Amino acid sequence: MDAASDSSPLRRVPSAAFRPVARRRLADEIVEQVRRLLVEEGLTEGDRLPSERDLAARVGASRAVVAQALRTLSLMGLVEIRPGSGAYVLRDPATMVRASVDLMLDLREGSLAHLCELRLWLETIGAVEAARRPDAGLYRRLAGALDRLVGSEGNPSSLVAADTNFHALVVAGAGNPYLTTLYESVHTVVVTAEFERWVRTDEPPSWLGNRQGTAHDRLHRPILEAVVAGDEAAVRQALHVHHEALLEHLAILGGASPGRSGR
Repeated sequence: MDAASDSSPLRRVPSAAFRPVARRRLADEIVEQVRRLLVEEGLTEGDRLPSERDLAARVGASRAVVAQALRTLSLMGLVEIRPGSGAYVLRDPATMVRASVDLMLDLREGSLAHLCELRLWLETIGAVEAARRPDAGLYRRLAGALDRLVGSEGNPSSLVAADTNFHALVVAGAGNPYLTTLYESVHTVVVTAEFERWVRTDEPPSWLGNRQGTAHDRLHRPILEAVVAGDEAAVRQALHVHHEALLEHLAILGGASPGRSGR
């Protein structure tokens, strides 16, 4: 049947059903460009990135926007910013699926608290499986990551990058790259909310001050020890304690309800 013979009236979609499409932040676009740079130029751990000035000229943006992008890359555990020295690669970027997670939040399909819960579930799956798979190499990498985390106080970029890498290593211990990629994508969205002000203004949260090494050791060492001991119950408990601390930080920032999960 053609349009002329169809006597049924056309349904008009009310304009209220549409809403403006948010323009992607320039800093986010630069994040993607730098991630591609890491891959295309084969940059590996320890390599120094071009200076902020050089990156700004390359991508056609201001140094302030490039600095925001570098702080976001720190949240992903890909880059460490060393004051007075520059930005250095910590590891190769994994394929991310965070775009769809961001979209769900934009569409209010779920809350940040739900995403934190999903982060806990994914990390628990990975950590429990890692605890079942004795791996001396993993234990050494986790111990090194924890030492780096505890020793990073006073440098927000080093701290958030070390934190992301510690948790990513825990999940990677399960030996499933798809689980690791899903976890890292969710984790990145969560910590981006947790450190949004720092990314935007270079001003770290008040609770991320100096003398935090002991607090980070207290939160993370039980995770390491439980995985090494193969104690699944201790793994779950240690991750739950960390999860509660994360919710508390987000509640301070007004980003999520600190409600209790009861597990």
